[in-house]
Amino acid sequence: MAPRKRNPNGSGSIWQRKDGRYEARVYVPQPDGTRKRKTVYGTTWEECDTKRQELVLRDRQGIPTPTRSAKLSEWLPYWLKHYVEPRRKLSTYDKYEVQVRLYLVPLLGTRRLESLSVADVRRFITRVQNAHTAATAKESHRVLRTALTAAVREELITRNVASLVEPPRVKQREIRPWSLEETLSFLEAARSDPLYAAFVLAIAMGLRRGELGGLRWSDVDLDNRVVHVRQQTQRRRGTLYDDDPKSRRIRVVPMPALCIAPLRWHRLRQRETFARTGVAWCEAGYVFATRNGRPVEPRNVYRSFTRVAADAGLRVVRLHDARHGCATLLTAAGVAPRVIMEILGHSQISITMDVYTHVVHDTQREAISHMDRLLKRRLPTSLSGGAGSIEFP
Repeated sequence: MAPRKRNPNGSGSIWQRKDGRYEARVYVPQPDGTRKRKTVYGTTWEECDTKRQELVLRDRQGIPTPTRSAKLSEWLPYWLKHYVEPRRKLSTYDKYEVQVRLYLVPLLGTRRLESLSVADVRRFITRVQNAHTAATAKESHRVLRTALTAAVREELITRNVASLVEPPRVKQREIRPWSLEETLSFLEAARSDPLYAAFVLAIAMGLRRGELGGLRWSDVDLDNRVVHVRQQTQRRRGTLYDDDPKSRRIRVVPMPALCIAPLRWHRLRQRETFARTGVAWCEAGYVFATRNGRPVEPRNVYRSFTRVAADAGLRVVRLHDARHGCATLLTAAGVAPRVIMEILGHSQISITMDVYTHVVHDTQREAISHMDRLLKRRLPTSLSGGAGSIEFP
């Protein structure tokens, strides 16, 4: 019999059972924050001690080790608090929390992590899709897959069954950005609006409404015609706050010349307004601000945008569709997709290619004309439509 070895307090103990195997018990943290005793076995003292040390190490690192497989109703809130909240944006946390609270816990909360099957996930997606929409079911599937990926990394389960189930196919919303004539008509109608400069930046540079709200004068270099997109303004849980840009990437975007005059005029009017209200103007202040110097609400930028469009008798589109229009114009001008991706601040080139490839009809016609000219050089006269050409019925 191996000599008895003592372990430090809290690191568990090992003894030999009547059947010859060795047994160790260690108190370990649970996903719900409590501590319970976990039992491991080994055919030798060394094997059992190795398993015990692994439990102790997980305990010191704060990694939960359930004595039995945790229910999804236990794991999902724990995952939100300890994985999502410290690492993701507040908007992302709120979006995940809604999916967990409304769909995942009510429909899958009683299932345990180890017993959750592919069939369970497939039935869950079908129920959500039938009761709501395919987009909601797809988002729920994505949140579940992300949560189970964290469980796999923590070695709570051996595989992610959600990744084995295909999400529902969502019909893409048809994007119909303004034509060049509609865009020019809008800019003409918006000249007298206090947010005219914001509309110019949204259309010409594709800035998001949150990025417009978070823009500061120190980020705008009018002499060198450059804008540094460092932050965005968001409203969550009743609070207006500054956050990192989407994808947490600070980008430098050159300004078209048409943006300079509206920004200079906007800065002059802002200084006059601040002088009347007693607010000190400074370079660190917001470009688009209220009379008291606070950033404008992103929602109010959108409301002003749609109001001006409606008053001008134009087809009302979303402010975000101005980004689509910007990308369409850049595409029509022959700008490379990688450059468009950097200008608009996309995290992946696939987003640029999939969403913003709405090339205008004239550009398509021009591309076909190029093809026609190329083929005419090579094809015989009889096939290219010259004298004595062959006519097909």
